[in-house]
Amino acid sequence: MSAAFQYKPKFVDIRVRPPKEGEVPEAEKDVYTLKPGEKVCDHPDCRTAGVAKAPKSRHMMNEHYWFCQKHAAEYNKSWDFFAGMSEGEVRARREEESMTGGRPTWTFRASANSRENMAKAKGPEGWTDAFGIFSAARRKAEQAAEVAGRRVGKMERNALADLDLSDIADGPTIRARYIDLVKRCHPDSNGGDRSAEHKLQRVIKAYKVLKKSGMA
Repeated sequence: MSAAFQYKPKFVDIRVRPPKEGEVPEAEKDVYTLKPGEKVCDHPDCRTAGVAKAPKSRHMMNEHYWFCQKHAAEYNKSWDFFAGMSEGEVRARREEESMTGGRPTWTFRASANSRENMAKAKGPEGWTDAFGIFSAARRKAEQAAEVAGRRVGKMERNALADLDLSDIADGPTIRARYIDLVKRCHPDSNGGDRSAEHKLQRVIKAYKVLKKSGMA
């Protein structure tokens, strides 16, 4: 074959540019370093960036977890909007969806500055709580009722169940139960018996979830 028709590669030698002085090579960069504005994944022990948000529960559609793509896929696989609802509640929900499209509705009522609401702020004799003594007690009672009936996300509810606690458990109760279960399930407390080691791992993971959410 003539030399004019022989294949001649355009690039014979491909070299990688060496890093400049003070520059970190790509292979040595930390893949877990968060960029400005990024959040860490809400899954326990995950350090990657949370790029996908998922609602905490059907009662908290406006509050979200931030997961990486892997943990977002795992969370979505186990998501069940109708979990914990009876057949009647599911039927009522579907009827509501067909009528309102799932959009919230509001009732017509007077504003906070209306004459009716201003009259409610006064006592039965028409006096006003100038120093806020009775209103402070009322707010405290409302806050206690809110804590008692608070709505927690799916991950927090499962974590409380692993600690054998209800949804109304407060921070001191959660920490006390965590310490008690760790002592009871640790092999050193059972003469080296590791039969409760799986329960111990679940307790530790559950406490991390509750601590990360600010409940513990």
